[in-house]
Amino acid sequence: MTEIENNLKHKKEAGSVEVEYYTDPLCCWIWAMEPQWRRLRFEYRGRIRWRYRMGGLIPNWDSYRDPMNSVSRPLQMGPLWLEAKYKSGMPVKERVWYENPPKSSYPACIAVKAAELQSAVAAEAYLRRVREAVMLHGKDISDWKVLQQVGEKLGKEHQGLMDVNRLQQDMGSKTAREAFEVDLQKVRLHGISRFPAITMKREGTDEGILIVGYRPYEALEEALHRVAPELQPVSHTPDETEYRRYWSGATEREVEEALKPAQHQHVP
Repeated sequence: MTEIENNLKHKKEAGSVEVEYYTDPLCCWIWAMEPQWRRLRFEYRGRIRWRYRMGGLIPNWDSYRDPMNSVSRPLQMGPLWLEAKYKSGMPVKERVWYENPPKSSYPACIAVKAAELQSAVAAEAYLRRVREAVMLHGKDISDWKVLQQVGEKLGKEHQGLMDVNRLQQDMGSKTAREAFEVDLQKVRLHGISRFPAITMKREGTDEGILIVGYRPYEALEEALHRVAPELQPVSHTPDETEYRRYWSGATEREVEEALKPAQHQHVP
């Protein structure tokens, strides 16, 4: 099965842990942590239930300021992406900030919410493709035409996953924008100012854990076990063919992460 087929199956199953992932297509550190996030979902598939909250990292370059990394204009983002590239091992097209800099992350966030109006599975597949468009191919994902092209390509490759005409209509809809605003309110409520940010809690409870920033796989798994100490992985280290079949289009770094020896430790 591919990841889309598996997600269709496992989204219907009740997980014991609920995860909210605060994300943004233009965040290089979220892209850097895709290997760990994908491995967690593979090993604990059917055991966790997740949803994405779009963070709205860059409204525009007139208002964006990142004092921690000394970034206030597009050219200054390039070195940060280069750092994420070498620290994580994930391929990154950092020259997009010199050659074709996106003006905002809001259009991409809204487009993902538009895809989510069709299904969570469609939204996840679309979000990944939008990330790839900018991180691997240097596309300007603040351009609505680029976002539409990403949807068209995904629709052709996975027929029945997404209604492309509806996606294009919903991108400009009030409904998608309001859904994005709900996510922004959640970001403000939790005081989240850095991405990635992940909350984990046991289903039916209000208490949980917040993880902020780029983290190794062991940190994600430790947080999961603090919320649900008895939780067991469905799978341990797979073979490369199996993993590539599950996550079609996986990068070399993502496969490398998945093939690391399992170190599953429960936290009392």
